[in-house]
Amino acid sequence: MASVELRGVKKSWGSSLALEGISFAAAAGDLVALLGPSGCGKSTTLRLIAGLETATAGTILIDGQDVTDRPPAKRGVSMVFQSYALFPHLTVAENILFGLKVRKVPAAERDARLRRAAGILGLEALLERKPSQLSGGQQQRVALGRAIVAETPVCLMDEPLSNLDAQLRLEMRREIRTLQQRLGITMLYVTHDQVEAMTMADQVVLMRAGHIEQDGAPAMLYERPATVFTARFIGTPPMNVLPLARIGDPDGWIGRLAPPAGDRATVALGVRPEAVRLEEQGLAAVVESMEYLGADSLVEARVGGESLILRTSGSSRIRPGDAIRVGWEPDATHWFDLASGNRIR
Repeated sequence: MASVELRGVKKSWGSSLALEGISFAAAAGDLVALLGPSGCGKSTTLRLIAGLETATAGTILIDGQDVTDRPPAKRGVSMVFQSYALFPHLTVAENILFGLKVRKVPAAERDARLRRAAGILGLEALLERKPSQLSGGQQQRVALGRAIVAETPVCLMDEPLSNLDAQLRLEMRREIRTLQQRLGITMLYVTHDQVEAMTMADQVVLMRAGHIEQDGAPAMLYERPATVFTARFIGTPPMNVLPLARIGDPDGWIGRLAPPAGDRATVALGVRPEAVRLEEQGLAAVVESMEYLGADSLVEARVGGESLILRTSGSSRIRPGDAIRVGWEPDATHWFDLASGNRIR
């Protein structure tokens, strides 16, 4: 196992700045998800750690050693690409062993590593097939096998499940997490899917426009989002963020939530849809739409000039146009400063 640390790492191409000087640490043996929307810099960060790109400034450490200027082969990392990057003319066995042959690992050791990886991933019966004869999930396992036989302490994954269907993604993310824990490797996992990050990772590094928005355990990002962006990005459906000036408070219900002192025009309240419930004495709202999901339903209502989502159990009798009242416990409320987008502590 090896730790990974970035200190003030910047990356630019000419006048275009991709990373603004990011810093974070991945503890040895942890799975760390780099999460964020397209173009936020998460794949660039992974490529910098791998040595496939050169940092404009800053330091990259792996297992406490400065590897900023080392070539990829000298960093002790393996990588699984989004496209799987399998050679179509090689068999499964040959694809898995390709890197070991290039490094001139003895044949006996190569065979032993192949048997071990194939056993772990259930590929024993597929070793003589070509990639075109495999399903998407099987190709993903081959790419994982190539990373496993390298026996590096750090494994980097760049959106490895994005080409799979929903059911297979669910199965594969469980397999990857189990595999990472079984092998005890440090894994950095790039994804734009917050469900993958929340269910797999020990630590989530949420990125936005080349900087880190929040870094912490999945529960921390969900329960105490540091910014409006985090609050809206984490959670399905996302947190309701309602500017106080737009929802009003004609019945004084907001007052019981103890809003921050000062100008309410610059304050927004946040509340998770699962915390909102129907109340006889609450905020007045008008239902706009409802989505039935089986186990629960999502109701969209208009509160003042803002939309609010609440989650109810099972099928709801609420219909569009109905007048309702909604509420939630005071400790379920989050407060944000609209000017900075930051949490009010």
